[in-house]
Amino acid sequence: MALSREEREQFLAEPHIAALAVNGEAGRAPLTVPIWYQYAPGGDVWIMTGLDSRKHQLIKAAGRFTLMVDRVEPTIRYVSVEGPVLDTTPATVEQLREISARYLPAEKVDGYVEFALKNHGENVVIRMRPERWVSSDLGTV
Repeated sequence: MALSREEREQFLAEPHIAALAVNGEAGRAPLTVPIWYQYAPGGDVWIMTGLDSRKHQLIKAAGRFTLMVDRVEPTIRYVSVEGPVLDTTPATVEQLREISARYLPAEKVDGYVEFALKNHGENVVIRMRPERWVSSDLGTV
């Protein structure tokens, strides 16, 4: 059963780890990798990735990407959202802290942020406007 707009937006707003998909280079399949993301119902999606990463380069070339999130409990449910890139900006420490707090226990955030700042290099935030949605709740199996 397809989800209503409110249901799919609320589901996407939950802290699932997404599968990001973006067109690959010529002769290659799309790049599909797990990624943290941030979203609030009715708004835009944003992700953070390395400035020199393959993800960033492919998204820059394609101008759009897809995120897909799913679960298996208490029912099998998924939401996929695709849209155009709105902008790409240098990531801030505040954004790194925000996205880390979405996925990590509070007591782990400071340590992770410190580690990421020392080891991950320069990051960018890429914002996407949700344009096309596919969603379903398949119930229990």
